[in-house]
Amino acid sequence: MISKSKKVMLALSASSAILMSLPFLVPGLGPLALVGFVPLLCLDKLATDQGMRKVWLWHYGTFLLWNTLTVWWICNATLGGGIFAIMANALQMSLIWGLFRASKKLFRGVLPYLFLMVMWIAWERWYFATQISFPWLVLGNAFAGITPLVQWYEFTGTLGGSLWIWACNLTVFGLIVCTAENRFASWTVWAKRYCILGTSLLFAGPIILSLVIFYSYKTETSRQMDVVIAQPNIDPYSKFFALSQAQQNGIIAPLIEKGLSGIESGDSLPKLVLTPETFTRYILTNEPDEDHTVKFMNAVAARHPGTNILLGAATKTYYFQKDAPNILAWPAGDGLWFNTHNSALMLDGTGRTQFFHKSKLVVGTELTPYPEIFVPLDNKLGGMMARDIGQEEITLLDVKGGGASIPVGCAICYESVYGEYCTGYVRKGAEAMTIITNDAWWGNTPGYRQHFSYARLRAIELRRDIARCGNTGISGIINSRGDVVVKGPWWEESVLTGIIHLRNDETFFVRAGDVTGRICTMVFLLLFLAMVVRRFIPEHLRK
Repeated sequence: MISKSKKVMLALSASSAILMSLPFLVPGLGPLALVGFVPLLCLDKLATDQGMRKVWLWHYGTFLLWNTLTVWWICNATLGGGIFAIMANALQMSLIWGLFRASKKLFRGVLPYLFLMVMWIAWERWYFATQISFPWLVLGNAFAGITPLVQWYEFTGTLGGSLWIWACNLTVFGLIVCTAENRFASWTVWAKRYCILGTSLLFAGPIILSLVIFYSYKTETSRQMDVVIAQPNIDPYSKFFALSQAQQNGIIAPLIEKGLSGIESGDSLPKLVLTPETFTRYILTNEPDEDHTVKFMNAVAARHPGTNILLGAATKTYYFQKDAPNILAWPAGDGLWFNTHNSALMLDGTGRTQFFHKSKLVVGTELTPYPEIFVPLDNKLGGMMARDIGQEEITLLDVKGGGASIPVGCAICYESVYGEYCTGYVRKGAEAMTIITNDAWWGNTPGYRQHFSYARLRAIELRRDIARCGNTGISGIINSRGDVVVKGPWWEESVLTGIIHLRNDETFFVRAGDVTGRICTMVFLLLFLAMVVRRFIPEHLRK
């Protein structure tokens, strides 16, 4: 028989996991995250008050269930990688909670809870920068499906949402504790009024501010660009051996022609055609004009003046030298080496070819992290991990036509999850953003829907229109307010056309970066230092 206290703990644990999962699974349920941690906080207090042991099992179980419910779909692409990602992400969350519990032995009052809040956000910021990175469940992403409520992300970025979520959860938990312990009886009338007013402002204030921005913000500008998005709907698991590249070109070419023929502006506006991530391979960066698909796409563009084709491609760079040019290079024999890239090429039918290489790479399938450590190990295992190389610095791709030259940014797949990274495109001068991706690895699961919704947050943070092309969906156009203007189907061949508006202003988030994350990291480090110092102070001397 399960004891009553364990039933209560189980109910609280499961409640937190479900409340934190629903915002990522069901559009419009983002506000649930504002109270999603309350059951777990209550569980923690109950365990502390009753002197329970092995409490880590409960909070790790909560985070494990939350991660499983929201990102189980990774296992469709890689079972081992999915299980590792779920368990490792949950473990990191649990370690944060463990430090929070340890701080309660050294700090009093609200300090441990402040420590928990800033530590969590510091971890999220660090997670964006580390090589083994999976920031999918950053708390601020919970509002990706209800963007009218978070227009202020243009100032704070996604971590501003994380801060709001923690502040609301801790406030509600504090009110529950005060009520349970009957502390309100000793409060003055004015103290109670201020408490009610402050709580109301905390929950409603950001929403009201966001709605004011939402309804007053103008998405249209005088400068525009035509966009054609070609979604070929080719199964990524079989595309490179079931279909030849010529056959794949034959699938996408009619889509491009159909889209271009449906543009009403004719030659008056520049035209940008998007194809999905890794539509073709392997293009040699040393001599791209010799590639059959590059020639084919250039011929398509040449038939339509002012047309630029953004081509997703796996590429190689060859080196003729005795020694390896870098630790990630593969040997090809006889003094020949090569590096691989996940790239975007801009073609316009004139022979001009621009490259952009993806920098935020997926561990295992694209990236060997910390290569000095893992490349020698991987070599002993026969070279199981991919070793793509990205750019050290963001560059833009130019769309030319109609007498204009328009700089655009291209985030390749996973890069669109990294908010502060994407500000680099705008600081370089991008007047619009594109995303090319291939989300079919996961099948018809919440994964591709979550990925599409995160692009809406990037649109707000950057205040740039975004054209997004997915191999199998979801393709679409998102305006600078985060609204979905055009949206294609999932797992269907389709072509979308539309207009994206160009801007050259910069948001506070673009100019200043992740101020929220930096401040929280600084406060966390100060509190952590104070905790270490207090650890060596005798208990009877602590005040």
